[in-house]
Amino acid sequence: MKTLGSKGEDIAVEFLRQKGFRILEKNYKTFVGEIDIIALDGETVVFVEVKTRANDSFGYPFEAVHTLKRRKLRNLALLYMKKQGGEIPVRFDVLSIMCSPNGRKQIDHIADAFEV
Repeated sequence: MKTLGSKGEDIAVEFLRQKGFRILEKNYKTFVGEIDIIALDGETVVFVEVKTRANDSFGYPFEAVHTLKRRKLRNLALLYMKKQGGEIPVRFDVLSIMCSPNGRKQIDHIADAFEV
C-alpha cells in the first residue's frame, strides 16, 4: 500500500505532465538526500519538492519547506547539475497537495518558490 507521500508524488507527476512538463527523474537519490521530481519546463530544469497532507492540522504542506530543506534542495540540485554539465536555467517549485478522506485533492503549484 502506498504512503500518502508516495500518492502525492504520483499526483504531482500527473499534474506536471498535464501542464506540459517533461519528467526527467522521480525520487532522485544521492548521498546528500532525495529530490522528489526533476522536470523540464521548456528549457528550464525544475526541481520540485512535493508536500502532501491529509489535513491542515500541522499547517499547510508548503510550510514544511523551511530554510534547512531549501538549503538541502539547493545542494542536491548543484550535484545533479554538475553531473549533467553545461549551463542550464533552473528553478525550484513546490507542489502543495491536500488529499481529503473523501478523495478531493487541492493542488497548489508554487513556481519559482525560492532562489538558487
